[in-house]
Amino acid sequence: MVAVPTPTFKLERELISQGFSLIAGVDEAGCGCWAGPVYAAAVILPLDSRISLIRDSKRLSLAQRERVIVDIKSKATAWAIGTASAQEIDELNIRQASFLAMRRALANLSIQPQTVLSDGFKIPELQLPCRRIIGGDRLVKSIAAASIIAKVERDLEMHRLDQLYPGYGFSQHKGYGTALHKQSLEELGPSILHRMSYKPIQNIQK
Repeated sequence: MVAVPTPTFKLERELISQGFSLIAGVDEAGCGCWAGPVYAAAVILPLDSRISLIRDSKRLSLAQRERVIVDIKSKATAWAIGTASAQEIDELNIRQASFLAMRRALANLSIQPQTVLSDGFKIPELQLPCRRIIGGDRLVKSIAAASIIAKVERDLEMHRLDQLYPGYGFSQHKGYGTALHKQSLEELGPSILHRMSYKPIQNIQK
């Protein structure tokens, strides 16, 4: 069995040694969904924060995510979320919309960072130094913390939207392309929350 790396503060410590003191980790949630907004979170964690459960959000159970997010929010120097709507995703494409959500998350921080660590991609049009980290949510604590906040906050929003747009099962599948979601789309047609530029939605419309 291949060992799963535990996120560390190694990169944050390297940047601090170079003169940076406020370092934000950024990640997104919901890029692969058929419906709903894409969420991003930005988190600045102090190096003395001891939060044992911080991992890539996909490697945690729902109960673990809901438990650790309380610690992250209480111990973070600052945290914030940003979103981009289904309409913005259709207008910009999902990658550009996720960058927009990330920039919004960073802009919403109560304390502005000096540099940014981003999972997978360098964020364009950002007035801050930004370093992309491949697999950052598995390696970097601040990025892993951001992945947890983005995932939990987006899931909560999909629960809320399920009440406003009943019948699609958003509380269950969170907008991902499950068999239940496909069936509800075939019966009800797309809602305003659906990403009309996505091929599965276009195919159902046909």
